[in-house]
Amino acid sequence: MSTATTSYRDLTQSVSKQLAHLRVDIPDVMKGFSELARAASRDGALDKKTKELIALALGVGARCDACIGFHTQALVKLGATRAEVEECLGMTVYMGGGPSMMYSANALAAFEEFSAIEAARLTA
Repeated sequence: MSTATTSYRDLTQSVSKQLAHLRVDIPDVMKGFSELARAASRDGALDKKTKELIALALGVGARCDACIGFHTQALVKLGATRAEVEECLGMTVYMGGGPSMMYSANALAAFEEFSAIEAARLTA
C-alpha cells in the first residue's frame, strides 16, 4: 500500500465494510474468528497492549497492510507510545529483515495517522 495515496483509516474502513458482507454470508466462520480474537487478546499473563504489539509485529512480518491498520489503531486506543511501537518494529526488522523494515515504515505511518485522529477526537 502506498501511504501517500491511501490512508490507513480509509483502508480499515474499507476492509470493515467488506467484512460486514462476510458476517452475513459466512456467519459461523466470522463468529468463530471473533471469539478466537477475543479469547486471544484478553488480559492474561500478557496485557492487551503487549498482545497488540505482538499482533503488529506479525502483521508487519506477513506484509498485511490491513493488519497493520487495525493493530496500530488498537495500540493508539490502548495508549501505546511511539517508543513502544518503534521498539516492537525494531524486533520485527531484526527477525524479518529488509521486507519487515519496509513494512515497519508503513506501520509507523499508520500509528502516526491514528494518533493524530485520536488527538483530534480528544480535543474536540
